[in-house]
Amino acid sequence: MSLRIEVIKDKVLSDNYFILRNITYDLSRNGAESVRHKREVYDRGNGATILLYNREKKTVVLTRQFRVATWVNGNTDGRLIEACAGLLDADEPEVCARKEAMEETGFQVGEVEKVFELYMSPGGVTEIVYFYLAEYSDAQRENAGGGVEDEDIEVLEMPFSQALEMMRKGEIRDGKTVILLQQLQLRNVMG
Repeated sequence: MSLRIEVIKDKVLSDNYFILRNITYDLSRNGAESVRHKREVYDRGNGATILLYNREKKTVVLTRQFRVATWVNGNTDGRLIEACAGLLDADEPEVCARKEAMEETGFQVGEVEKVFELYMSPGGVTEIVYFYLAEYSDAQRENAGGGVEDEDIEVLEMPFSQALEMMRKGEIRDGKTVILLQQLQLRNVMG
């Protein structure tokens, strides 16, 4: 199938923290008559996420922090349990994942495995998230973690089985974290 896209209007609505654009375009498929679409597109940059796991202890390291968007959408206290993550800014994805692991959990990880890269909300957000897994050991802990500057991050080391149960019960509701926990489960590295 061939697509033809003609941009009619591309207007920046907000350039406050990230960029919100209003785009009007005509889309035609296989030479058919074009259909006009009007969409808002949110560009917040790309990100990376990493799940730390310890094969011997059968544990994972997650974080809990306040996320205003979840609070606005019904998450009573606004706190979310997540794998480490952050925006790439000027970093390469793996560099970002390692940096976020250190800042948020205090672990200096060694070898990392790239799982994949995914669009997480392609209907209106440009972001691609790069997914990683990394084994950790207690010897790799360099500090208590907790984030930087205005972050208030609680570090949670828990049995992998508990994380899976929390996911099943809806206590872990972050998409990237659910994906990484399921990837770890599929790989059967925790025995």
